[in-house]
Amino acid sequence: MLAARTGTMGGKNAEETLKLRKQSVLSLGSRERTLKSSSESVKEGRARAGQPQQRARRLALLRELEMNWYLRVCELSHEYTIAYTTGMPHRNLGKSGLRVSCLGLGTWVTFGGQISDEVAEQLMTIAYESGVNLFDTAEVYAAGKAEVILGNILKKKGWRRSSLVITTKLYWGGKAETERGLSRKHIIEEIVRAMTHVINQGMAMYWGTSRWSAMEIMEAYSVARQFNMIPPVCEQAEYHLFQREKVEVQLPELYHKIGVGAMTWSPLACGIISGKYGNGVPESSRAALKCYQWLKEKIVSEEGRKQQGKLKDLSPIAERLGCTLPQLAVAWCLRNEGVSSVLLGSSNPEQLIENLGAIQVLPKMTSHIVNEIDNILGNKPYSKKDYRS
Repeated sequence: MLAARTGTMGGKNAEETLKLRKQSVLSLGSRERTLKSSSESVKEGRARAGQPQQRARRLALLRELEMNWYLRVCELSHEYTIAYTTGMPHRNLGKSGLRVSCLGLGTWVTFGGQISDEVAEQLMTIAYESGVNLFDTAEVYAAGKAEVILGNILKKKGWRRSSLVITTKLYWGGKAETERGLSRKHIIEEIVRAMTHVINQGMAMYWGTSRWSAMEIMEAYSVARQFNMIPPVCEQAEYHLFQREKVEVQLPELYHKIGVGAMTWSPLACGIISGKYGNGVPESSRAALKCYQWLKEKIVSEEGRKQQGKLKDLSPIAERLGCTLPQLAVAWCLRNEGVSSVLLGSSNPEQLIENLGAIQVLPKMTSHIVNEIDNILGNKPYSKKDYRS
């Protein structure tokens, strides 16, 4: 899949599928029928508060029923699926039919830069064997080296291409004026038309955007519909405990109106949430690199010190849930139903294994825990509409 920066069965089986879906909806509906009385008003209030969770459970059950039907028709066992063997949940990328692992592996800074090719291969192997099918890169990462390293590893490992989702991004290419941007010279044609051409030529299956505003995404969608072209399916956006506005307020409206999903990056805020900067900037850290002076300044600033204080307040919650602070932060991102996948960035196998462990923490992210975290952060954005209910 490309990202532009600022990239059924028929006949009797079909009838059986429709019948199965109806049965699942009816069974779920009957389970929720209750007799209303004045003495139950408090319970009704609690039920309304839990509607998003009930909706998520209904969708999960429906998906499980459909999967069981598919496996039965194909004479396969449930153990055949990667999601079952690894425990890695998969979600639709926006409202497209593309299924992606809820955790993906990013290559920014690491591939072709901070780590060796051997470590990069170790990271990809750990991720793939843990159920990750989404690997993200960009032409600008390490001046193109990240894409090359990623491709070489895939070729060496011999993994089925159909089992993988590879995303890359275009804009910052070479040094020449004609080697960057979103012009026809760089990507064949102006944005929407270019992406449609790329997909029609079989060079990509989907396209999305990265760091676009909601207005720009809506404009791209309108142009695609007006001229019978292919619209974007997702937006790559920064999302973590200290960066919430776009993903929690702007993108939900786009998802419900035009089906654009969220693929989020930097769940640990460039390592700030990892805890490594609690007592300054270690020499081996990303913030110590010359090209990341901006990150170092951010960490030692007054706002950075306040963030470290909030992280210390969050530590008891992580201890109570039996996880690390990074695992809590990643699980917090995943608890958002509007997030299709969270991209992880790791510089060593131990770090990646730890972050992948957030999957085990996700079921523990109850509304009570989320509210407790919100009270500590004090930065929950205000949204006029609740699109979840």
